Amino acid sequence: MFVDSHAHLEFPDFDGDREQVFERALASGVQSILAIGSGTGPHRLRAGLDMAEGKDWVHPTVGIHPHEARLATEDHFAELARLAADSRVVAMGELGLDYHYDHSPREIQQQVFLRQIELAEQARLPLVIHCREAWEDCLRILEQHWKRTGLGGILHCFSGSFRDASRGMDAGFLVSFAGNLTFPKAGALREVAAQIPRDRLLVETDSPFLTPVPHRGKRNEPSFVLLVAKQLGALQGLSAEEVGSYTAHNFFRWIERARRRDAVAGQTS
Repeated sequence: MFVDSHAHLEFPDFDGDREQVFERALASGVQSILAIGSGTGPHRLRAGLDMAEGKDWVHPTVGIHPHEARLATEDHFAELARLAADSRVVAMGELGLDYHYDHSPREIQQQVFLRQIELAEQARLPLVIHCREAWEDCLRILEQHWKRTGLGGILHCFSGSFRDASRGMDAGFLVSFAGNLTFPKAGALREVAAQIPRDRLLVETDSPFLTPVPHRGKRNEPSFVLLVAKQLGALQGLSAEEVGSYTAHNFFRWIERARRRDAVAGQTS
């Protein structure tokens, strides 16, 4: 049993065989996928919902990625609020800060991040966080504006230090690792992954990106999440199946709580 806790299946990379991708995921033991709803920009906020249509094992989110923060308008925020009220939506995201590419000015990224945090609190939804080379600002914002809600979320494609992970977990977040965990130069990240408590871990693909070894260079897809679980298992002395089982348990527990939308302020587990 495996779960892919982060995939962008609406991307054009899948236009030729999207249904076959879903079929291969199921055939490989993937029981659920978190379909990220940031799309290719704020003009496609329904992307996750579209991917989940007719598939109760696919769970959608809605959100504006920090890359496209500069494009966000009041109309987009209004649409986010409307979509967040849909009972199928389980989280706001992905949202956050990216100081590696700076596709949007950092001040605007922070403003859009905060607006979405407000919308998520109103809708009682957890967050799916994107953070790259911006951990101090990201965690400060989460500690000041989010931790008190008790709604928590997921630190997607985690790339920070163990201290960053610890601060995130203290704010109620699960820590998710992607295919970059298998990359030859990811030794420092593997050291972090080995230290994360099992009840706070998730695995993901971030499809179509970050394809794990030995398929690096090809398009990523949810069936490859098994390779991430295998690498994580090697770090924690477990089989890929054992990692799949406990990360799936963590995910479904998170989904159940997200669907209830009843987190109590200060509750983080």
